[in-house]
Amino acid sequence: MNRRTILIAGFSAALFAMAAPQVGFAQTSPLIGVWKLNLDKSKFSPGPPPKSQTLNFEGAGQDLKDTAETIDAQGQATKVVLMHIYDGKPHPTTGNPLFDATTYTPVDAYHVNFVRSKDGTAVLAGSIVISIDGRTFTATTEGTGANGEKISSVAVYEKQ
Repeated sequence: MNRRTILIAGFSAALFAMAAPQVGFAQTSPLIGVWKLNLDKSKFSPGPPPKSQTLNFEGAGQDLKDTAETIDAQGQATKVVLMHIYDGKPHPTTGNPLFDATTYTPVDAYHVNFVRSKDGTAVLAGSIVISIDGRTFTATTEGTGANGEKISSVAVYEKQ
């Protein structure tokens, strides 16, 4: 091979290596699967915490679909659907009266920042950090609740 062919092949391989993680993110995301909230390791302010919460992450093309099923402290069941589209833009979220859109910005393969908004105004912000072994993830959230009260939580989930 001549020098030009080698340079073009090397450049093409480098471009593919940079693009491949984004193209296949959903298929290789450590979030894919079912996760249960560990109430003993989690903190919610103000309380009370939910009785239970299960998250089901599944691939949706290049993105992830998270279906969160929660039983609140009063025993009421809710279902929230969040599309994890990692482009730094807001995307619709259904099922939660506090917010109607979520923006996800990846930091690396194990860390994502998010902002939840209602009618275009940011109301919650936080991050998701996945453990290196992929067995737990922690979602930290701060913001404002429906009545203007401050919300702060550290929710720890375990992979099932």
